[in-house]
Amino acid sequence: MDRRFFLQALGCGCLSLGISSCTTVPITDRRQLKLIPESKLNAQAAKIYEKVKEKEKLSDDINKLNEIKDIGKRIEYSISEYFERSNIKDPTTGFDWEYILIDNKKVKNAWCMPGGKIAVYTGILDVTKNTNGLAAVMGHEIAHAVAKHSIERASRNVATNVVLQVTDILSGGKLSTVNRTTGMNTVGLLTQMGILNPFSRKQESEADYLGLIFSSLSGYDIRETVKIWERMQKANKGKEPPEFMSTHPSSANRIKNINDWMNEIILDYPPIKVS
Repeated sequence: MDRRFFLQALGCGCLSLGISSCTTVPITDRRQLKLIPESKLNAQAAKIYEKVKEKEKLSDDINKLNEIKDIGKRIEYSISEYFERSNIKDPTTGFDWEYILIDNKKVKNAWCMPGGKIAVYTGILDVTKNTNGLAAVMGHEIAHAVAKHSIERASRNVATNVVLQVTDILSGGKLSTVNRTTGMNTVGLLTQMGILNPFSRKQESEADYLGLIFSSLSGYDIRETVKIWERMQKANKGKEPPEFMSTHPSSANRIKNINDWMNEIILDYPPIKVS
């Protein structure tokens, strides 16, 4: 299927169904699709978060968990204070913030679910190294929630599925025939490679940018962020997939972007003093 036709069909399909709803991401003002109520996704995320806490082994390192909570509280405050001072609706209103530390040295990761449910894996601590590094990672993950990326991705998936079904009908079932003949979801694969992945990389870059801002507003040294990605690049030992096949920008591109943004963010988003 032609990529341009697909994008046109995606837009037309949403409009014809009368379900298209566009909002903008705070600060970046990028337009995004929102078809799913935030309250619904937050409620689902909270349930999944409880299951994660039951299933995963939680760390008994109270000092490190307290450090994570302290960083989180500073970022929470700075985000809310920034939007209040800017006379912009606080996108974290209604968040029920929560933090856990998962004891898994093999996983170098952290995430923030919709509604402010955050998890840090002990494996990422070897990469973050210090408080500024940990704040950089947490700022990035929190940025995903602030920018409503999960809602946007879920909405885009809904819209994509609708358009694929309509296109299959209009093609007389040719797409379904291809799937049955090849024994694989060809359309799904092409959609992921050509449509969904670049969109996801855009979200990741946006979270990098917003995360730097939130960390700077919270008083952390965002110059540590470059060092994190240099360490991550070294830890991956060249095993990163080609960028066009990845949902994340390459470490090299991330480092370049962060260096390009650094001075501007430090000047434009100085630390907010806790009153």
